[in-house]
Amino acid sequence: MDLGLRDAIVMVTGGARGIGASIVEMCAREGALPVIVDRDEAAVAAFEQQLRETGLKSEAVITDLTDHAASHKALAKKADELGRIDALVNNAGFNDGVSLEHGTAQNFMSSLFLNLTHCFAVTKTASPYLIASKGAVVNIGSKVAITGQGGTSGYAAAKGALISLTSQWAHELDKHSVRVNIVIPAEVLTPQYRSWLNKTPDPEQTQRRIASKIPLGHRLTSSDEIASTVLFLISPRNRRSGQEIHVDGGYVHLDRGLS
Repeated sequence: MDLGLRDAIVMVTGGARGIGASIVEMCAREGALPVIVDRDEAAVAAFEQQLRETGLKSEAVITDLTDHAASHKALAKKADELGRIDALVNNAGFNDGVSLEHGTAQNFMSSLFLNLTHCFAVTKTASPYLIASKGAVVNIGSKVAITGQGGTSGYAAAKGALISLTSQWAHELDKHSVRVNIVIPAEVLTPQYRSWLNKTPDPEQTQRRIASKIPLGHRLTSSDEIASTVLFLISPRNRRSGQEIHVDGGYVHLDRGLS
């Protein structure tokens, strides 16, 4: 299926690794020009080299998204150089484990700043370009916002707020024909997730235990499955906005006791 993304300019935050990298690579394979937005210059350079070796093109913006003024300047400069932005994927985030039991109010606010505030700031920067192109925004959420998870109040609150912002931005941007949706993954086998597994006493047993609770196929979700959904949502084939799309093998909504 041709998604109609050829030559589209797609900005992906946290685009050098994991889900973000899968989105970038899939965009490039569809003929779009992905812009990797990441603070890790070495990771970006290595990933871009990997893309070039397979004949794929990309652009990059090296910036720390928590520095909103610097990020605004860098992203606007790149958008002006390229002439437009057709889609924005707010993917950057990190489960920093700020808990009710051990965290402080300051830790909690820092977690919101790390995982939520930059989504507003980047979308604010991109919105004039998206309005001009009648483009799309896809936010990457987390099942933690729906199901909860031990010891992660800050991250859960940030991802819950991102669901709310998706609805709000879809409403605000509807008059400009800009679509805003959110993809909500669960148990995705990214390098970050693998790192967490490796800290458990028996990583393989832990993975099997988690996979056994996923109704469809009893397996973890792949980054490519998230990327495929994102690409459809940013493509002109999708005309829906304000939607919450769970890509999780039924983890959140199917009765795991019956699987």
